[in-house]
Amino acid sequence: MNIKFAFKQRMKSYVQNEYLPKVYEGYILKKDVKKGKVIMADMHSDSLPFSMESTYNALVKKGYSPRVMCRDIAKLTLPGKLSFLRRFMKEYASAEYVFICSYFLPVSSCVKRSETKVIQLWHSGGLLKKMGYDTNDDIPEGYVGDVTANYDLVTVSSEVCVPIWEQALKLPKGITEPLGLARTDVYFDKEWNDKQKNLFYKLYPEARGKKVALYAPSFSGNAADPHCKGIESGITEVMKKFSDEWFFIVRLHPLLREKYPQFWSKTDEKMPTEKLLPVVNLLITDYSSVLFDYSIYKKPFVMYCPDLDEFKKSRGFYADPEEFPAPIAKTAEELEKVIDEKTYFEYGEEEYEDFCKHYMGECDGNSAKRIVDRIVNLSH
Repeated sequence: MNIKFAFKQRMKSYVQNEYLPKVYEGYILKKDVKKGKVIMADMHSDSLPFSMESTYNALVKKGYSPRVMCRDIAKLTLPGKLSFLRRFMKEYASAEYVFICSYFLPVSSCVKRSETKVIQLWHSGGLLKKMGYDTNDDIPEGYVGDVTANYDLVTVSSEVCVPIWEQALKLPKGITEPLGLARTDVYFDKEWNDKQKNLFYKLYPEARGKKVALYAPSFSGNAADPHCKGIESGITEVMKKFSDEWFFIVRLHPLLREKYPQFWSKTDEKMPTEKLLPVVNLLITDYSSVLFDYSIYKKPFVMYCPDLDEFKKSRGFYADPEEFPAPIAKTAEELEKVIDEKTYFEYGEEEYEDFCKHYMGECDGNSAKRIVDRIVNLSH
Protein backbone atom coordinates (compact mmCIF):
# COMPACT_ATOMS: atom_id res chain seq x y z
CA MET A 1 0.00 0.00 0.00
CA ASN A 2 1.20 3.53 -0.80
CA ILE A 3 2.69 5.02 2.40
CA LYS A 4 0.99 8.38 1.93
CA PHE A 5 -2.36 6.69 1.35
CA ALA A 6 -1.91 4.44 4.41
CA PHE A 7 -1.05 7.39 6.64
CA LYS A 8 -4.06 9.30 5.36
CA GLN A 9 -6.34 6.37 6.17
CA ARG A 10 -4.94 6.12 9.71
CA MET A 11 -5.56 9.80 10.28
CA LYS A 12 -9.11 9.43 9.00
CA SER A 13 -9.67 6.52 11.35
CA TYR A 14 -8.37 8.47 14.35
CA VAL A 15 -10.48 11.52 13.57
CA GLN A 16 -13.59 9.40 13.01
CA ASN A 17 -13.24 7.11 16.00
CA GLU A 18 -11.63 9.33 18.62
CA TYR A 19 -11.83 13.03 17.96
CA LEU A 20 -15.21 13.73 16.34
CA PRO A 21 -17.35 11.54 18.65
CA LYS A 22 -16.16 13.55 21.64
CA VAL A 23 -16.91 16.83 19.88
CA TYR A 24 -20.42 15.65 18.96
CA GLU A 25 -21.17 14.36 22.45
CA GLY A 26 -20.24 17.73 23.88
CA TYR A 27 -22.66 19.59 21.61
CA ILE A 28 -25.69 17.30 21.99
CA LEU A 29 -25.62 18.02 25.72
CA LYS A 30 -26.16 21.69 24.93
CA LYS A 31 -28.61 21.58 22.01
CA ASP A 32 -31.94 20.04 21.06
CA VAL A 33 -32.74 19.09 17.48
CA LYS A 34 -34.23 22.07 15.66
CA LYS A 35 -37.21 21.10 13.50
CA GLY A 36 -36.74 22.14 9.89
CA LYS A 37 -32.98 22.65 10.20
CA VAL A 38 -31.27 21.35 7.04
CA ILE A 39 -27.54 21.08 6.35
CA MET A 40 -26.01 20.31 2.96
CA ALA A 41 -22.41 19.25 3.50
CA ASP A 42 -19.42 18.20 1.42
CA MET A 43 -15.66 17.92 1.92
CA HIS A 44 -14.61 18.01 -1.75
CA SER A 45 -15.85 21.42 -2.86
CA ASP A 46 -15.84 25.00 -1.62
CA SER A 47 -19.36 25.55 -2.93
CA LEU A 48 -22.54 23.54 -3.25
CA PRO A 49 -21.75 20.54 -5.52
CA PHE A 50 -23.69 20.05 -8.73
CA SER A 51 -25.07 16.82 -7.28
CA MET A 52 -26.89 18.84 -4.60
CA GLU A 53 -28.17 21.82 -6.57
CA SER A 54 -31.53 20.38 -7.65
CA THR A 55 -32.23 19.10 -4.14
CA TYR A 56 -31.31 22.48 -2.65
CA ASN A 57 -33.80 24.18 -4.98
CA ALA A 58 -36.50 21.63 -4.17
CA LEU A 59 -35.96 22.16 -0.45
CA VAL A 60 -36.28 25.93 -0.83
CA LYS A 61 -39.55 25.46 -2.74
CA LYS A 62 -40.76 23.32 0.14
CA GLY A 63 -40.06 26.13 2.59
CA TYR A 64 -36.72 25.02 4.04
CA SER A 65 -33.64 27.23 4.34
CA PRO A 66 -30.71 24.83 3.87
CA ARG A 67 -27.37 25.76 5.37
CA VAL A 68 -24.47 25.00 3.02
CA MET A 69 -21.35 23.66 4.75
CA CYS A 70 -18.95 22.78 1.93
CA ARG A 71 -15.18 23.00 1.96
CA ASP A 72 -12.51 21.31 -0.11
CA ILE A 73 -10.53 20.18 2.91
CA ALA A 74 -7.67 18.96 0.73
CA LYS A 75 -6.80 22.65 0.36
CA LEU A 76 -6.86 23.34 4.10
CA THR A 77 -4.12 23.13 6.71
CA LEU A 78 -4.60 20.61 9.53
CA PRO A 79 -5.94 23.33 11.88
CA GLY A 80 -8.26 24.45 9.09
CA LYS A 81 -9.54 20.92 8.57
CA LEU A 82 -10.22 20.44 12.27
CA SER A 83 -11.95 23.81 12.50
CA PHE A 84 -14.32 22.92 9.67
CA LEU A 85 -15.06 19.51 11.20
CA ARG A 86 -15.80 21.02 14.62
CA ARG A 87 -18.16 23.57 13.10
CA PHE A 88 -19.97 20.85 11.20
CA MET A 89 -20.36 18.66 14.31
CA LYS A 90 -21.78 21.62 16.19
CA GLU A 91 -24.49 22.14 13.55
CA TYR A 92 -24.99 18.39 13.05
CA ALA A 93 -25.90 18.03 16.72
CA SER A 94 -29.08 20.07 16.26
CA ALA A 95 -29.97 19.36 12.61
CA GLU A 96 -33.12 17.55 11.52
CA TYR A 97 -31.79 16.67 8.06
CA VAL A 98 -28.26 16.39 6.68
CA PHE A 99 -27.68 15.90 2.96
CA ILE A 100 -24.38 14.62 1.56
CA CYS A 101 -23.36 13.42 -1.91
CA SER A 102 -20.12 11.50 -1.31
CA TYR A 103 -18.33 9.82 1.56
CA PHE A 104 -18.51 12.30 4.42
CA LEU A 105 -16.67 10.99 7.45
CA PRO A 106 -18.16 13.36 10.10
CA VAL A 107 -21.77 12.12 9.76
CA SER A 108 -20.63 8.54 10.40
CA SER A 109 -18.29 9.30 13.26
CA CYS A 110 -20.65 9.17 16.22
CA VAL A 111 -23.77 7.61 17.70
CA LYS A 112 -26.22 9.92 15.95
CA ARG A 113 -29.40 11.23 17.46
CA SER A 114 -32.38 9.31 16.11
CA GLU A 115 -34.21 12.59 15.37
CA THR A 116 -31.47 13.60 12.90
CA LYS A 117 -31.79 12.04 9.44
CA VAL A 118 -28.88 11.67 7.02
CA ILE A 119 -29.65 11.50 3.29
CA GLN A 120 -26.93 10.27 0.93
CA LEU A 121 -27.62 11.64 -2.57
CA TRP A 122 -24.36 10.32 -4.04
CA HIS A 123 -22.73 11.83 -7.11
CA SER A 124 -23.01 9.10 -9.71
CA GLY A 125 -25.54 6.72 -11.17
CA GLY A 126 -25.56 3.30 -12.74
CA LEU A 127 -23.23 0.41 -11.99
CA LEU A 128 -19.77 -0.26 -13.37
CA LYS A 129 -16.53 -0.46 -11.34
CA LYS A 130 -16.59 -1.91 -7.85
CA MET A 131 -16.77 0.54 -4.96
CA GLY A 132 -16.99 0.85 -1.21
CA TYR A 133 -16.12 -2.21 0.84
CA ASP A 134 -15.93 -4.30 -2.33
CA THR A 135 -12.51 -2.87 -3.24
CA ASN A 136 -9.38 -1.90 -1.31
CA ASP A 137 -8.89 1.02 -3.71
CA ASP A 138 -11.95 2.65 -2.15
CA ILE A 139 -12.02 1.49 1.48
CA PRO A 140 -8.79 -0.32 2.37
CA GLU A 141 -8.89 -3.65 4.18
CA GLY A 142 -8.26 -3.06 7.86
CA TYR A 143 -9.74 0.43 7.95
CA VAL A 144 -11.18 0.95 11.43
CA GLY A 145 -14.54 2.67 11.41
CA ASP A 146 -17.76 2.57 9.43
CA VAL A 147 -17.66 5.12 6.63
CA THR A 148 -21.39 4.77 5.91
CA ALA A 149 -22.83 4.63 9.42
CA ASN A 150 -25.86 6.77 10.32
CA TYR A 151 -27.38 6.84 6.82
CA ASP A 152 -31.18 6.95 6.85
CA LEU A 153 -31.80 7.21 3.11
CA VAL A 154 -29.58 6.46 0.12
CA THR A 155 -30.93 7.38 -3.29
CA VAL A 156 -29.94 5.41 -6.40
CA SER A 157 -30.70 5.74 -10.09
CA SER A 158 -32.47 2.42 -10.69
CA GLU A 159 -33.86 -0.65 -8.97
CA VAL A 160 -30.93 -2.72 -10.27
CA CYS A 161 -28.56 -0.63 -8.12
CA VAL A 162 -30.24 -1.36 -4.77
CA PRO A 163 -28.74 -4.77 -3.88
CA ILE A 164 -25.27 -3.74 -5.07
CA TRP A 165 -25.30 -0.61 -2.94
CA GLU A 166 -26.47 -2.53 0.10
CA GLN A 167 -23.60 -4.96 -0.39
CA ALA A 168 -20.85 -2.49 -1.32
CA LEU A 169 -21.58 0.02 1.44
CA LYS A 170 -22.81 -2.49 4.05
CA LEU A 171 -26.12 -0.67 4.34
CA PRO A 172 -29.11 -1.88 6.34
CA LYS A 173 -31.90 -3.33 4.23
CA GLY A 174 -34.58 -0.86 3.24
CA ILE A 175 -32.73 2.47 3.33
CA THR A 176 -31.50 2.34 -0.29
CA GLU A 177 -34.31 3.51 -2.53
CA PRO A 178 -34.55 3.96 -6.34
CA LEU A 179 -35.86 7.51 -6.21
CA GLY A 180 -33.56 8.62 -9.04
CA LEU A 181 -30.56 10.93 -8.83
CA ALA A 182 -31.47 14.55 -8.17
CA ARG A 183 -28.38 15.69 -10.09
CA THR A 184 -29.95 14.45 -13.34
CA ASP A 185 -33.11 16.58 -13.14
CA VAL A 186 -31.58 19.44 -15.12
CA TYR A 187 -30.86 17.16 -18.09
CA PHE A 188 -34.61 17.11 -18.74
CA ASP A 189 -34.87 20.92 -18.66
CA LYS A 190 -34.79 22.41 -22.17
CA GLU A 191 -34.01 25.89 -20.89
CA TRP A 192 -31.02 24.57 -18.91
CA ASN A 193 -29.75 22.59 -21.90
CA ASP A 194 -30.02 25.59 -24.22
CA LYS A 195 -28.18 27.75 -21.68
CA GLN A 196 -25.25 25.31 -21.56
CA LYS A 197 -25.04 25.16 -25.35
CA ASN A 198 -24.91 28.95 -25.58
CA LEU A 199 -22.25 29.12 -22.87
CA PHE A 200 -20.18 26.44 -24.59
CA TYR A 201 -19.94 28.27 -27.90
CA LYS A 202 -19.25 31.53 -26.10
CA LEU A 203 -16.29 29.94 -24.29
CA TYR A 204 -15.15 27.82 -27.24
CA PRO A 205 -16.05 29.68 -30.46
CA GLU A 206 -13.51 27.55 -32.35
CA ALA A 207 -15.88 24.59 -31.91
CA ARG A 208 -18.49 26.09 -34.26
CA GLY A 209 -18.89 24.07 -37.42
CA LYS A 210 -17.37 20.95 -35.88
CA LYS A 211 -18.72 17.92 -34.07
CA VAL A 212 -17.91 17.89 -30.36
CA ALA A 213 -16.21 14.94 -28.67
CA LEU A 214 -15.74 14.82 -24.91
CA TYR A 215 -12.97 12.73 -23.39
CA ALA A 216 -13.91 12.19 -19.74
CA PRO A 217 -12.00 9.32 -18.14
CA SER A 218 -12.06 8.10 -14.57
CA PHE A 219 -8.86 7.15 -12.76
CA SER A 220 -7.08 3.90 -11.95
CA GLY A 221 -5.33 3.18 -8.68
CA ASN A 222 -6.41 4.88 -5.47
CA ALA A 223 -6.93 8.47 -4.37
CA ALA A 224 -3.34 8.80 -3.15
CA ASP A 225 -1.81 7.61 -6.42
CA PRO A 226 -4.27 8.05 -9.28
CA HIS A 227 -3.36 7.65 -12.95
CA CYS A 228 -5.04 7.48 -16.33
CA LYS A 229 -3.94 4.83 -18.82
CA GLY A 230 -5.89 6.52 -21.61
CA ILE A 231 -3.81 9.69 -21.44
CA GLU A 232 -0.64 7.64 -21.22
CA SER A 233 -1.63 5.52 -24.24
CA GLY A 234 -1.72 7.99 -27.10
CA ILE A 235 -5.15 9.58 -27.09
CA THR A 236 -3.70 13.05 -27.67
CA GLU A 237 -2.35 11.91 -31.05
CA VAL A 238 -5.77 10.56 -31.99
CA MET A 239 -7.38 13.88 -31.11
CA LYS A 240 -4.88 15.76 -33.26
CA LYS A 241 -5.55 13.51 -36.25
CA PHE A 242 -9.28 14.27 -36.28
CA SER A 243 -9.08 17.93 -35.24
CA ASP A 244 -10.36 19.22 -38.60
CA GLU A 245 -13.68 17.43 -38.18
CA TRP A 246 -13.95 17.21 -34.41
CA PHE A 247 -13.54 19.63 -31.55
CA PHE A 248 -12.12 17.58 -28.69
CA ILE A 249 -12.52 18.70 -25.12
CA VAL A 250 -10.98 16.91 -22.12
CA ARG A 251 -12.42 16.70 -18.64
CA LEU A 252 -10.44 14.64 -16.16
CA HIS A 253 -11.52 13.31 -12.81
CA PRO A 254 -10.59 15.95 -10.18
CA LEU A 255 -7.97 13.61 -8.70
CA LEU A 256 -6.11 13.58 -12.03
CA ARG A 257 -5.79 17.32 -12.58
CA GLU A 258 -2.62 17.75 -10.57
CA LYS A 259 -0.92 14.88 -12.40
CA TYR A 260 -1.96 16.06 -15.88
CA PRO A 261 -2.18 19.88 -15.58
CA GLN A 262 -1.92 20.35 -19.36
CA PHE A 263 -5.56 19.27 -19.65
CA TRP A 264 -7.00 21.92 -17.33
CA SER A 265 -7.43 25.69 -17.72
CA LYS A 266 -9.27 28.59 -16.14
CA THR A 267 -11.77 28.52 -19.01
CA ASP A 268 -12.57 24.90 -18.27
CA GLU A 269 -13.57 25.81 -14.70
CA LYS A 270 -16.56 27.70 -16.11
CA MET A 271 -17.94 24.58 -17.75
CA PRO A 272 -17.56 21.36 -15.77
CA THR A 273 -18.30 17.95 -17.26
CA GLU A 274 -22.01 17.84 -16.44
CA LYS A 275 -22.65 21.11 -18.29
CA LEU A 276 -20.96 19.80 -21.45
CA LEU A 277 -23.29 16.85 -21.99
CA PRO A 278 -26.03 18.76 -23.89
CA VAL A 279 -23.58 19.85 -26.63
CA VAL A 280 -21.53 16.66 -26.95
CA ASN A 281 -21.94 14.47 -30.05
CA LEU A 282 -19.64 11.68 -28.88
CA LEU A 283 -18.46 10.72 -25.41
CA ILE A 284 -15.15 8.89 -24.98
CA THR A 285 -14.65 7.44 -21.51
CA ASP A 286 -13.41 4.39 -19.66
CA TYR A 287 -14.99 3.50 -16.31
CA SER A 288 -16.43 6.90 -15.42
CA SER A 289 -20.05 7.09 -14.31
CA VAL A 290 -20.45 10.10 -16.61
CA LEU A 291 -21.56 7.60 -19.25
CA PHE A 292 -24.71 6.92 -17.22
CA ASP A 293 -25.63 10.61 -16.97
CA TYR A 294 -24.84 10.91 -20.67
CA SER A 295 -27.10 7.94 -21.50
CA ILE A 296 -30.11 10.14 -20.71
CA TYR A 297 -29.38 11.98 -23.97
CA LYS A 298 -29.42 8.71 -25.99
CA LYS A 299 -26.25 9.65 -27.88
CA PRO A 300 -23.29 7.45 -28.91
CA PHE A 301 -20.26 6.78 -26.75
CA VAL A 302 -16.97 4.92 -27.01
CA MET A 303 -15.13 3.15 -24.22
CA TYR A 304 -11.38 3.70 -24.47
CA CYS A 305 -9.90 1.23 -21.98
CA PRO A 306 -6.21 0.42 -22.50
CA ASP A 307 -6.10 -1.30 -19.09
CA LEU A 308 -9.42 -3.17 -19.32
CA ASP A 309 -8.01 -6.65 -18.71
CA GLU A 310 -5.83 -5.42 -15.85
CA PHE A 311 -8.70 -3.44 -14.32
CA LYS A 312 -10.99 -6.46 -14.39
CA LYS A 313 -8.49 -8.45 -12.33
CA SER A 314 -7.40 -5.71 -9.94
CA ARG A 315 -10.63 -3.87 -9.14
CA GLY A 316 -13.41 -5.58 -11.02
CA PHE A 317 -16.85 -4.60 -12.26
CA TYR A 318 -20.49 -4.99 -11.32
CA ALA A 319 -21.48 -4.75 -14.98
CA ASP A 320 -19.54 -5.92 -18.02
CA PRO A 321 -18.56 -2.90 -20.16
CA GLU A 322 -18.26 -5.20 -23.15
CA GLU A 323 -22.04 -5.62 -23.03
CA PHE A 324 -22.72 -1.87 -23.19
CA PRO A 325 -24.04 -0.34 -26.46
CA ALA A 326 -20.63 1.08 -27.35
CA PRO A 327 -17.47 -0.05 -29.12
CA ILE A 328 -14.45 -0.74 -26.90
CA ALA A 329 -10.96 0.38 -27.93
CA LYS A 330 -7.93 -0.91 -26.03
CA THR A 331 -5.27 0.91 -28.06
CA ALA A 332 -4.92 4.31 -29.70
CA GLU A 333 -4.98 2.57 -33.09
CA GLU A 334 -8.30 0.90 -32.26
CA LEU A 335 -9.76 4.20 -31.08
CA GLU A 336 -8.61 5.87 -34.27
CA LYS A 337 -10.35 3.16 -36.28
CA VAL A 338 -13.59 3.52 -34.30
CA ILE A 339 -13.71 7.27 -34.95
CA ASP A 340 -12.62 6.96 -38.59
CA GLU A 341 -15.12 4.21 -39.43
CA LYS A 342 -17.83 5.62 -37.14
CA THR A 343 -18.56 2.19 -35.67
CA TYR A 344 -20.30 3.85 -32.72
CA PHE A 345 -23.25 4.31 -35.10
CA GLU A 346 -23.77 0.54 -35.12
CA TYR A 347 -25.95 0.98 -32.05
CA GLY A 348 -29.46 2.35 -32.33
CA GLU A 349 -31.82 4.49 -30.28
CA GLU A 350 -33.62 1.43 -28.89
CA GLU A 351 -30.37 0.05 -27.47
CA TYR A 352 -29.55 3.39 -25.83
CA GLU A 353 -33.09 3.53 -24.46
CA ASP A 354 -32.82 0.05 -22.93
CA PHE A 355 -29.40 0.84 -21.47
CA CYS A 356 -30.65 4.05 -19.87
CA LYS A 357 -33.81 2.41 -18.56
CA HIS A 358 -31.81 -0.40 -16.94
CA TYR A 359 -29.26 1.77 -15.13
CA MET A 360 -30.99 5.17 -14.86
CA GLY A 361 -34.64 4.16 -14.99
CA GLU A 362 -35.83 6.32 -12.09
CA CYS A 363 -34.20 9.49 -13.43
CA ASP A 364 -37.02 11.41 -15.09
CA GLY A 365 -36.53 15.06 -14.15
CA ASN A 366 -38.50 14.79 -10.90
CA SER A 367 -36.03 13.03 -8.60
CA ALA A 368 -35.32 15.99 -6.32
CA LYS A 369 -39.02 16.51 -5.64
CA ARG A 370 -39.48 12.81 -4.84
CA ILE A 371 -36.53 12.87 -2.46
CA VAL A 372 -37.69 15.98 -0.62
CA ASP A 373 -41.23 14.57 -0.35
CA ARG A 374 -39.76 11.32 0.97
CA ILE A 375 -37.70 12.81 3.80
CA VAL A 376 -40.79 13.95 5.67
CA ASN A 377 -41.67 10.29 6.29
CA LEU A 378 -38.21 9.59 7.69
CA SER A 379 -39.12 11.55 10.79
CA HIS A 380 -42.25 9.49 11.52
